[in-house]
Amino acid sequence: MGAVLKMSGIGKSFLGVRVLHGVDFDVAAGQVHAVIGENGAGKSTLMKILAGVHQPDEGRIELDGVPVSFKHPLDAQRAGVAIIYQEFTLLPERTVAENVFLGREPTRRGLVDRKAMDNATAELLRSLGEDSFGPRALVRRLSVAQQQVVEIVKALAVDARIVVMDEPTAALAEHEVELLYGLVRRLKERGIAVVYISHRLREIFELADRVTVLKDGALVATEDAADLTTGRLVHLMVGRELTDYYPPRASAPPGEVLLSVEDCGNDVLRDITLELRAGEIVGLAGLQGSGRTELVKALYGAEPFTRGTMTPVRPRGVREGIAAGIGLVTEDRKAEGLVLRQSVRDNALLVARAGPARRMTDVNWTLRRVRLSPPDPGKEAGYLSGGNQQKVVLAKWLTVGPKVLLFDEPTRGVDVGAKAAIHELVRELAEGGLAVLLISSELPELIGMSDRVIVLRDGAIAGELPGGPSEEAVMRLAAAS
Repeated sequence: MGAVLKMSGIGKSFLGVRVLHGVDFDVAAGQVHAVIGENGAGKSTLMKILAGVHQPDEGRIELDGVPVSFKHPLDAQRAGVAIIYQEFTLLPERTVAENVFLGREPTRRGLVDRKAMDNATAELLRSLGEDSFGPRALVRRLSVAQQQVVEIVKALAVDARIVVMDEPTAALAEHEVELLYGLVRRLKERGIAVVYISHRLREIFELADRVTVLKDGALVATEDAADLTTGRLVHLMVGRELTDYYPPRASAPPGEVLLSVEDCGNDVLRDITLELRAGEIVGLAGLQGSGRTELVKALYGAEPFTRGTMTPVRPRGVREGIAAGIGLVTEDRKAEGLVLRQSVRDNALLVARAGPARRMTDVNWTLRRVRLSPPDPGKEAGYLSGGNQQKVVLAKWLTVGPKVLLFDEPTRGVDVGAKAAIHELVRELAEGGLAVLLISSELPELIGMSDRVIVLRDGAIAGELPGGPSEEAVMRLAAAS
């Protein structure tokens, strides 16, 4: 299968700092080629060169064997290259069709031909098997998954031959991920070359035909996905074996009970009884809609229990939860965990300044403790990588000294190296005497990190498993009818 795109010896520097070192990359029509690596590996820079955002300092780009040079993103788009960024580029107050044909509106007698625009958009939606919304739907009323479909339709509307997808599942719920898989496969069936950037190893093995690993701006390897194992892929990315990926489980028995819940419930949850002990990491498993996030929010006081007994207190609001020493690292760090336009220091002090903290620790010491890199308290939080942003969210809680920490998808959207660092921090916190409750949709992570696992189903506890259960055992409880 001949390459529709070939990038050879691509080099790039910014302000004298070398960020790409002679990288080779190619992708064939009807192929999914994954690009993976830790943050700072050079993935985004390489793709922005392909998109015409940056120009390479050295190297060569060919389409169908013909050298090309993209001086502007429009040059790349006209050549059939489309990039779907993690942050969508849609106009929320316009319709789907208006977004798809933005700047290329068909005209009739000098006026925009809305009927032609709607019909063309409807046909593209049908070709992707999408029937949950139409061309006249306002984008702001669509879900994140539906907006992603619109971005793909935009690419098809300009006859894209190469579609780059940058962390396409980062903002998707678990049930929406399968829908995205179907879209990627349809693009492949149409003969479109797909470049797929993701931190999630499961997605790589599910979708990719080939995998390219970058590290520190250099090419580590390009291999067929069928020839790779999870262990080898992790080793290529971070330079260590998968057996070292999760810290050892607690060897000492757990300590005193720091949080106790008996027969608690609300509109979503029922008959919740559990204990969280010092020094222990308890995993919380369950399918989408099982009530996992609702449970941690109830424990924290954001969506309180309305019945039952909870010790030391059943919080009626967030301030009561914080005052009782309960912290919540939320699933959506950008929307709920940080103020992106404020500095790292100000974000680390958010809870302390709110008033009900039990005590306060020196911010600089806390930032060192979470191993923020670089340790710059004055840097705006929005400019940090996903892994560093999550460390600042954690620092926000450690600054006020919680007894219990609730983690909702703590490693979502962060690279493999940052995941390992967060795993180590969570284990260190437990060994330091905190009680930890951990939600993760990635079963290997949940199993690898937890001393025991509680499984939720339909808002109730379906069962509990000891540390190191099989994925099959977890899913049997989560999905039983």
